[in-house]
Amino acid sequence: MRVTRGSSIVRIAAVCAAAFVCLAVTASAQQPPPPPPADSQPGQTNQQPGSSSSAPPAQSSTSSPSSSSSKRGKSHANDFLVIGTVFTDKAYALPGAHVRVRRTREKKFRWETYTNSRGEFAVRVPQGDEYEIVVIAKGFADQANPVSAKSGISEDTIVYRMQPASEGKK
Repeated sequence: MRVTRGSSIVRIAAVCAAAFVCLAVTASAQQPPPPPPADSQPGQTNQQPGSSSSAPPAQSSTSSPSSSSSKRGKSHANDFLVIGTVFTDKAYALPGAHVRVRRTREKKFRWETYTNSRGEFAVRVPQGDEYEIVVIAKGFADQANPVSAKSGISEDTIVYRMQPASEGKK
């Protein structure tokens, strides 16, 4: 079958036109809905003249941010992020180290995590308090560092270089 140059141009034009129509339909489908008329207020329903309805107006579906956030969970907008890396005494990353966090005035540890394969960890705590971070790893002496979350800065980075444990502790 022999295709002439004129028929191939027609086919290309038809394909381009079809693609253009598809894009135009997709673009119009993604447009936001038009805004409500200027005379309507939130929480009121628009009634046509001559129609009567004894039903009360519908309640607005918008609610205050405090009530909606309590339903979805806690907000972490004001939290303090402690980011750290744990190394061995030979400067190798130490994976699997146990990281525990507590307020300095308390005995109970409230947050804990483990370091990843690169010796990194991150713990999110409430701002405005003093914390103690303790790193525990097998074969190494425990290390504790104080961290202040009162400064208004939202994060702090700590680097631990673990020391080998004495002969008595393994």
